[in-house]
Amino acid sequence: MKVIFFILTVVVVTSCSQRNRTSIHSSIETETAQLYDKLVEVRRDIYTNPELAGNEVRTQRIIKQYLLDLGLEVETGTYGNSVVGILNTGKAGKKIAWRAEMDALPNDFPDSSPFKSVVDGVQHGCGHDVHMAIGLGIAEVLTKHKEYLTGSVYFIFQPEEETFIGAKSMVEAGLFSKIDPEEIYTLHITPLPVGKIMVKPNALYAHQKRVKITLKNNLTEAEATALYDDIRRQVSRFEPESKPWEIQGIVDPEIGLHNPSTIFKDYLFMDENAVIQEDSEGLHIQAYLYETNRANLSTILSKIERIIKKTEHGDKLLALSYSQGNPTIMNDTQLTNKSINTLKEIYGKDLMLPNYGQVPYFNDDFCYFQQNVPGVYFFLGGSNFEKGMIAMNHAPNFRVDEEAIKIGVRSFSSLIVERLKDD
Repeated sequence: MKVIFFILTVVVVTSCSQRNRTSIHSSIETETAQLYDKLVEVRRDIYTNPELAGNEVRTQRIIKQYLLDLGLEVETGTYGNSVVGILNTGKAGKKIAWRAEMDALPNDFPDSSPFKSVVDGVQHGCGHDVHMAIGLGIAEVLTKHKEYLTGSVYFIFQPEEETFIGAKSMVEAGLFSKIDPEEIYTLHITPLPVGKIMVKPNALYAHQKRVKITLKNNLTEAEATALYDDIRRQVSRFEPESKPWEIQGIVDPEIGLHNPSTIFKDYLFMDENAVIQEDSEGLHIQAYLYETNRANLSTILSKIERIIKKTEHGDKLLALSYSQGNPTIMNDTQLTNKSINTLKEIYGKDLMLPNYGQVPYFNDDFCYFQQNVPGVYFFLGGSNFEKGMIAMNHAPNFRVDEEAIKIGVRSFSSLIVERLKDD
């Protein structure tokens, strides 16, 4: 009888636990739906009034007040126009951080949005306005469920992402001496379909390096251009007939990221056009390269040197180096796999898209946070092809289906709830 009683007890406890889990995520969905219009209004206000990196003064004021109204502790003195909101449940437990970027882009691309930027030459053409709305929504949803949570959640609103200095500067200014998260998460709007989330362990973006070649300055520009074209052709590596530099292909069902045969999983290419400049030190050829395999980065320069040496200009080479190269996003393997499983369990397998490749051109300074705290960076779908909304970042007529806000708030509020419970 004792054995039977024990088995019944385990079954009852497990059943209650499962009901409680289902209940809180159902409540999160309800709360998210109720907040949706409010968050859309905030997003559109920020979109209409964009601010460049280092100038996010109005944006900071909006975020700070929103978090204060939720009753959170708010810190604005870490670096620049940053805002950090702290949800302390008053109970011992894990500490988790969520990051959202604040700055807009300097461009004047055509914009088909009905609520356009009122600032000339400045647009939220990368989705940071949506990211902030989602971050605020997660903060509000979790605050409403505070009594069911343990530990602390930090909401990091980071300035100056587009210039790739905000995250690093926050870290150097002592962010993680003020807060001490054990895990950190973020997302980025992408041209994937709205309602979909994509993630994978390790690198999401290709490794980007700027190559600088310095030659004696007795080459003509035409000779330098021809030399670069030769280097570019010989260095490149990609599938025959594929064009991984055509980034719109990342959502193509035949060649895109979620196809195991994607053209974006093993490549190296250089920019089509190089910057050629001449000064007293010589003639300089500079261009970016994009490589999916980090291990290859240490051999590329020597390969370029060999290519140059075999040309008629081989004796004119003075210097060769990487003049610029930021670290890239590297998702923690264990946390990524746990996150995928958790989101599938709560919201179904259809929510998640597999990712078999790496995106060229783009990167994110969230990598500096990941160097200090294990973290995961997600791609969130923002396109609605039937409505003509294409969330192609840094491109003309960038549009986001605002349903993405609902998907982001719901999904990642639930994920954080589960991560807080996971020992």
